[in-house]
Amino acid sequence: MKPTPIDARTVYENIKAMNLQNVGTASIREINRIVLNTIEKTGSPYIRMEMGIPGLPPPQIEIEGEINALKEGVGSTYPPFDGIPQLKGEISRFIRNFLNIGVNPAHCLPTVGSMQGCFMAMMVCGRRKRGKNRILFIDPGFPVNKKQVKALGLPSDTFDIYDYRGSALEKKLESHLRREDVAALIYSNPNNPAWICFTEEELKIIGELASRYGVVVMEDLAYIGMDFREDYSQPGQPPFIPTVANYTDQYILLISSSKSFSLAGQRIGMTAISDTLFGSRSEGLVEYFDTDHFGKAFIFGALYTLSAGVAHSTQYGLTELLKATNDGRYNFLEPVRVYKERAGEMKKIFLANGFHLVYDRDVDRELSDGFYFTVGYPGLTGSQLVEEFLYYGISAIALGTTGSTREGIRACVSLTSKDQFPLLRERLKRFHQDHQGGNFLAAREAGKTFG
Repeated sequence: MKPTPIDARTVYENIKAMNLQNVGTASIREINRIVLNTIEKTGSPYIRMEMGIPGLPPPQIEIEGEINALKEGVGSTYPPFDGIPQLKGEISRFIRNFLNIGVNPAHCLPTVGSMQGCFMAMMVCGRRKRGKNRILFIDPGFPVNKKQVKALGLPSDTFDIYDYRGSALEKKLESHLRREDVAALIYSNPNNPAWICFTEEELKIIGELASRYGVVVMEDLAYIGMDFREDYSQPGQPPFIPTVANYTDQYILLISSSKSFSLAGQRIGMTAISDTLFGSRSEGLVEYFDTDHFGKAFIFGALYTLSAGVAHSTQYGLTELLKATNDGRYNFLEPVRVYKERAGEMKKIFLANGFHLVYDRDVDRELSDGFYFTVGYPGLTGSQLVEEFLYYGISAIALGTTGSTREGIRACVSLTSKDQFPLLRERLKRFHQDHQGGNFLAAREAGKTFG
């Protein structure tokens, strides 16, 4: 076998140094560490598809909002830990303008990233009712969410949506909920990693079954509005972003500013709790939060114990950005349309070199192009593909780490610029040449000969 694009010995030694049982099932951060160490030692660039990092600068409106707030002295005082009033109002207004859903501003909270909002939602939902503490994942999903459940000591269950699209979802979902031990269910929409988007029929099934069985729906909107088959960018005008909130009043919306707003570094997300759920009372909460009131348990029991609030200036920055978005002065989806264009081109390059799409349809529609897509290669499992890719200067994560039952990898498009497409094409062509005829682990074996 000819030398791989990245020195095989260096890759193998960096993998070995991480002491992983299986590099193919490593976490995002572990893959990231291997790649960074290899780049440092070889100087060779990678096609970086392992991390969902926005590849765009933050909006100038937000930057100026933060700067002005700091100049006014907010950096010297603690923020209200449940959010400054201006921001709470704009979050509520954003949800009304783009989802056509009404949520009281008092029930809209900034969090230190959407991940913190998710952690708190699991914490409180899992303690509402005794004997009803299980978190159900409609997978595939964000791998860290399962680490959060484990850290909280809550039981969980999961199923892959792949075989249960459309009306088939009802029977499958009810088979889990009828056990009466599920406190909350969670999914992302658009989905990380598959980029599927739930249909109105599916959201209706989820919402109605959740109401019937007393289950809270945690709707992860990390990529809000980024289904580019529709234009969701105009405030107060249809079409509105699809949401389960149209079909149940027991929901928590988890909205990230990292992707749609390109603010990953500022660590600010938004959590909106339905008015009905916020005001509900459950005796199970008292033991942990000294109140039976859901909203108070969430704010004074969960939020206050985890953080003294999101950075004061960042709250002002996001306030200005949301205000401009709500006023129609800023189109928050226009800058991120570049991800759609990148995904379309990158898919073509993969498909031309022996790969196939794993998740490829939304029931009767082709999948949207967006922040992620999923591919597989004949004869290789997802974990094997991840490992082999490292020798070819390509990094990704295996679908198995996301709760998927399918073999393949998740590809994130955000860090692959258009000028890297020739390099991606060259490396995939070489990969395809080296892995035909049953020679599936050629790169790893080459590396091991030096180990």
